[in-house]
Amino acid sequence: MDLKSGYPFWAVKNGLMQSYAPLRSDLRCDVAIIGAGITGAIIADALADAGHEVAVFDQRDVGWGSSAASTALLQYEIDTHLTDLAREYGEEPASMAYRACEDAIEMIGDLARGVRDVDFARTNSLYFASSRWHVPRLRSEFEARRRAGLDTHWLDRGDVAREYEFDAPAALLTTQAARVDPYRLAHRLLQRLHKRGGGVYTRTRLKPVRTTSRQVVLESDAGARVIARDVVVAAGYESQRWIDQSLARNRSSYACITEPVELGALADTMLWETARPYLYMRATGDSRLLVGGEDDAVDIPRRRDLRVDKKAGQLMKRVQDLFPRLTTVPSFAWAGTFAETKDGLPFFGPHPQWGPRVLFAMAYGGNGIVYSMLGAGLMRAWLERRRHPLQALFGFERLR
Repeated sequence: MDLKSGYPFWAVKNGLMQSYAPLRSDLRCDVAIIGAGITGAIIADALADAGHEVAVFDQRDVGWGSSAASTALLQYEIDTHLTDLAREYGEEPASMAYRACEDAIEMIGDLARGVRDVDFARTNSLYFASSRWHVPRLRSEFEARRRAGLDTHWLDRGDVAREYEFDAPAALLTTQAARVDPYRLAHRLLQRLHKRGGGVYTRTRLKPVRTTSRQVVLESDAGARVIARDVVVAAGYESQRWIDQSLARNRSSYACITEPVELGALADTMLWETARPYLYMRATGDSRLLVGGEDDAVDIPRRRDLRVDKKAGQLMKRVQDLFPRLTTVPSFAWAGTFAETKDGLPFFGPHPQWGPRVLFAMAYGGNGIVYSMLGAGLMRAWLERRRHPLQALFGFERLR
């Protein structure tokens, strides 16, 4: 599956940080993790810390799928508004999901400090109304977040103009956000796992052979067998191929990044808007502006490839319309496939099709890395046969 187009900045900037050999002989482990992107890396690190013998496999190189195309906005906000989530599942479960995402930002910060040099930094997040017609709904969202005890502040048009020098009828400002280089973080975590004795195998495609009450047997294209007590499928948007049930729809999102520029207030505040699909932007540690959006339903790689330059031009025009005095020079542009669930929530845990020893880590949506951090705790709870507070809301149980 071709998951990206153009020149994703993280892969260009970092290159192939470390390569790992394919699996060449049979292997036994406690947990086999399929997928060496950011989700698989975070989960592998957490399970190894908990004492599980872990091996990670990927058909590509580390982080070379969707992680290389991720724009890595770390926010507690879920793409589905808290008010909408509350109508679907109840106010307390919805608030719990938002608060869990808020906690996950702190957890990612701890993780980043442990491996260092992954361009992690805390930022603000400004969610602005795209038009005056969106203000009443934004006000309702503000009130719901305040009731949930979440960090959020109301800004009117004058506040936005004074603090951020662009025009919007209203906005919500939060201080619980962050940024990271997702490709670099995935590599750093798997390097640490490898140094600790965990297995990392790239250019290795595994397929299931047999699942029993005690173990799962997988086989590589080269014929090597992996016998694991449990399996975690963290293969990003390709994980859907394992399950017959339709769980999400694939879409394409587009991004571009500028040469280093004086960003002013944007240096420590990410922006996104109420329109759907939404425009978003955030700074990098070397003062570039990363801009994304213009999502569409294209899921054919060749068609997506042809749209990258046009979409990048549209994104940069939006930036210029908002910030006429900001001089930006585009440097790289790319597109990536992402999956979107109906309710904006991820799926973590076993699916009835495969039984209890095959777990899925589907961190789908705009909050993918934050979901991955929470998913690491959910995966550990499943493996240790403990109930997790988010199990019903973030698992396949909610489909019943």
